[in-house]
Amino acid sequence: MEALTAQTPGAAEDLGVSNSAIEISQVCKRFGRGSQVLKDVSLRIAPGEMVALIGASGSGKSTLIRTIAGLTPIDDKSDCESRINIFGESMQARGRVTGRAGALRARVGVIFQQFNLVGRLSVLTNVSLGLLGQVPHWRGALGRFTRDEKLQAMRALHRVGIEEQALKRGSELSGGQQQRAAIARTLVQGADVLLADEPIASLDPSSARRVMDILSDLNEREGITLLVSLHQVEYAMRYCPRTVALRDGEVVYDGPSAALTPAFLGELYGAESKELFLPGLEEPGEDRPEPTRLWDPHAMNGGSLPSDNVAVAGNA
Repeated sequence: MEALTAQTPGAAEDLGVSNSAIEISQVCKRFGRGSQVLKDVSLRIAPGEMVALIGASGSGKSTLIRTIAGLTPIDDKSDCESRINIFGESMQARGRVTGRAGALRARVGVIFQQFNLVGRLSVLTNVSLGLLGQVPHWRGALGRFTRDEKLQAMRALHRVGIEEQALKRGSELSGGQQQRAAIARTLVQGADVLLADEPIASLDPSSARRVMDILSDLNEREGITLLVSLHQVEYAMRYCPRTVALRDGEVVYDGPSAALTPAFLGELYGAESKELFLPGLEEPGEDRPEPTRLWDPHAMNGGSLPSDNVAVAGNA
């Protein structure tokens, strides 16, 4: 199954161009003897883009994010040069994490659904841990940070609106506050790219909107490139101009978020589409274009798409 793509503003025109923030080429991943989790995934994200990654449970979203971050090695393919580049430098190639990965990871912040705060440490110390790799190892291990480093962490907490929680333990924060602290930690890290793996999945709607507002503001004001995995399409449509959709480990749509409707998602995912949108999502109207369909909708019942690699004309 080949990707159905629509050109979006800021996307590189030529596969050979290396000015992408993230470039993924023919990436596959299989765990043990199980089925393939990722199947020939190719994708480019330009600097400053905010892109949603959607898909039903088990579609490969988390695995893709972990491979981009260099946390999960990709498979080696003898018939092609599979690779992942960050700002033109190799994070992974031919089944191996490269020697440049350590330096590149400093430019890539990862926000997980589980927040990953140390509950017994103060929020200020948790955020300061974003400096690990930039301070001497012994200081990082002991949680010893200078006044300037703590001020840097306080500025990050102020940026996400929870500076008043700085001296509380991480375990004392609400879920939304913990996720905002995790975002502040990536700001202290100085990341140019943020990979968010379902950052709002366990939050109530109010906290989810607050977290998405913060991520969107970081993208707009500071030009941070964002790839955010989302379980509900409503948030992709509201915050991300471009959406990439995965199905069974393959990219089945890459184009404007405005084209995502219940009917279109039903054609892509069948019954699984019910997981992806909230009740009340409107059908296409004057302000929402109909997506270009380049496959036989009836073929989806058999789980197949055209074998030809086709690009959809979209926003020019």
